[in-house]
Amino acid sequence: MVRMPAAAWKSPLHQMTQTTPTVLWNDSADPDELRWSIEQGSVGATCNPVIAHTVLKSRISEWRPRIAAMVDAQPAASEDDVAWAAVEALSIDAAALLKPAFDTHRGRNGRLSIQTDPRLYRNAGAILEQARRFHALAPNMIVKIPATRAGITAIEQATAQGITINATVSFTLPQCVAVAEAVERGLRRHRSAGGDIDRMGPVCTIMVGRLDDWLKVAMERESVTTDPGHLEWAGVAVFKKAYALFRERGYRTRLLSAAFRNHMHWSELIGGDVVIAPPCAWQRRFAASDIDIRPRIDSPVDGAIVDDLSRRFADFRRAYDEAGLAVEEFDTFAPTRRTLRQFLGAGDDLRALIRDVMLPSPDQ
Repeated sequence: MVRMPAAAWKSPLHQMTQTTPTVLWNDSADPDELRWSIEQGSVGATCNPVIAHTVLKSRISEWRPRIAAMVDAQPAASEDDVAWAAVEALSIDAAALLKPAFDTHRGRNGRLSIQTDPRLYRNAGAILEQARRFHALAPNMIVKIPATRAGITAIEQATAQGITINATVSFTLPQCVAVAEAVERGLRRHRSAGGDIDRMGPVCTIMVGRLDDWLKVAMERESVTTDPGHLEWAGVAVFKKAYALFRERGYRTRLLSAAFRNHMHWSELIGGDVVIAPPCAWQRRFAASDIDIRPRIDSPVDGAIVDDLSRRFADFRRAYDEAGLAVEEFDTFAPTRRTLRQFLGAGDDLRALIRDVMLPSPDQ
């Protein structure tokens, strides 16, 4: 790790990436946002249906002719075919910006994280087939696979075939452990078949803010009275416990923090060999902040807060306890259902955007 003099630090984010093992990834494939994030030290980025729709819609003057060319090049293509072609093109563009970091970090960073179709969350074979396609798009792709029941199977199979994965739709310690164990099995299989695992960089996302979000919904639904500030710590508590357990067991999967709702989803995890992946808007807030950049990953969440959350919220107990969820229950965990529904809705929005180019309304 290169350490730079304080005068060279451009922002708290830049200071973090230069003085700690914690790395920054950009939670968007927008090229302008990614370039800015790279200036802060970012060495990764993400694309998913929500991001793709947002980027294409905001840059429609640039993308309309590209989408029209895709339509013309594939006379029999459906809206869905063209939508995924656009996602792939957006991802390839972002991957090119990250290729220098990929080479510098020998595959552990510098990757564009592209998400498999959320409609496939129950079909391991279909997830694996799409993962193979995405893996071949660029040398520095990392494929996002949901931590669902079928997704755990697909994660092992993809890893065994030399595909670097990023587990997503993940909120709980049981999911993280299932992902890490599946990756370990896959790595052993790939190595035993003569594959090179040294340049693979698997990660497991914890959507820390989405767990917090759900507990706030549960608080209202169940008429729970508690300190509302405690609910800001739920995702952080799960992440810190998972990080300690991963180090203890020597898992080769890194944890990634996503779904930001407050600065603690960044600041409390500094110092860990982890990935922080905020959207650009949050990065700009962090870069302009006066947060003290110091390791906090090993500082435990106040035990009274953890005890309070455990006592009042069954879903926090499920998320925080390694045995809180069986793999068969991953798909029905409330944050999983809420997140999958959002991703599915974003897919609908993306197809509607493609439709407006492919089949413009005659009334407009």
